Amino acid sequence: MSDSDRPLIGLTTYLEQAQTGVWDVPAAFLPKAYFEAVTRAGGIAVLLPPQPVSPEIARRVLQGLDGLIITGGKDFDPARYGQEPHPTTDEPRLDRDAWEDELMHQALDADLPFLGICRGAQVLNVALGGTLHQHLPEVVGHGNYQLGGGNFSHLPVAIEADSQIDQVLGGQTDPLVVPLYHHQAIDRLADGLVVTARTSDDVIEAVELPSATFVVAVQWHPEAAPEDIRLFEGLVEAARHYRKALA
Repeated sequence: MSDSDRPLIGLTTYLEQAQTGVWDVPAAFLPKAYFEAVTRAGGIAVLLPPQPVSPEIARRVLQGLDGLIITGGKDFDPARYGQEPHPTTDEPRLDRDAWEDELMHQALDADLPFLGICRGAQVLNVALGGTLHQHLPEVVGHGNYQLGGGNFSHLPVAIEADSQIDQVLGGQTDPLVVPLYHHQAIDRLADGLVVTARTSDDVIEAVELPSATFVVAVQWHPEAAPEDIRLFEGLVEAARHYRKALA
């Protein structure tokens, strides 16, 4: 692939208090593993920090992109799906919630290729009218999905045959062992989405939107498995076709 064929992939970022050198300031940042996976897959990474947003602003941002990734991070505000916060739910990052929710809606309207990662899967489900389990250990009876301390657990997920994610993974007949770090998960599935991967606990780990060209979201962290960038390659390939179609 020549550099001129590389699609532009936007990745949403965190906005948190951060220390570097003598500075201790609010800062937008994203772990390198995310955008490194995009560049290795053949894309050009563009970081999208939380900022004031309107439908027009979101559309202008997305018009310059060929694909979108909503990344992991803090819990999505439960008020957006009509619930009070659970005691374990993070203090909401309202600026990021509003930014990503509007980007998600406008990306869906534009049929922009999309990959949701962990929080990104939850943003997709809520944007389309679904809800979340706010604390998964109360549902499954254990904390194996988020060990804490920044340590990923690795659990097998069963991929639905002939799904879009199955095609991206090249036909995954055996359960795929994936890195996990989430205490929330999809509860009521939004209309239009289909479940394409689950754990043995019946926790939803991947969804997709069959009515779209490429809308795939996983609850696991593919950027934490740098030896397997197939999901990023699938997004980049869809974005490349999207760019050519617009041209």
